[in-house]
Amino acid sequence: MSENSLRLRLMQQEVEQFNREGKVMTATHLGPSLTQILRYSLIKDEGAEVVTATFISNNIEVFVPAKLGEEWAQTNRVGLDVQMPFGEGRHLYILIEKDFKCLQERPHEDESDAFPNPLDMKC
Repeated sequence: MSENSLRLRLMQQEVEQFNREGKVMTATHLGPSLTQILRYSLIKDEGAEVVTATFISNNIEVFVPAKLGEEWAQTNRVGLDVQMPFGEGRHLYILIEKDFKCLQERPHEDESDAFPNPLDMKC
């Protein structure tokens, strides 16, 4: 874990959905109650000039300037990383990246929709 950081790794279909629809969302259930859910979204924002994030009512929303999001989704660019300042010298490090297949097999990971790893000689 890295303090004050947020990392989003997207599979191929998620990147395609983000590019096509301007938004991709998912959720993580943290317990049996319906209130124990962490939802997160990546959103193209026509009015944004920089990447930002908000956290309200168990929802993390990361906003990406539309042109930057389209360039990332439509090219070989792997990731976007920014420092979102809070003031008083504090910041949130945000990393948004395309998820590559691992070079070593991981038994409990579904990588069927991951991007081909450029370091894999079999690709």
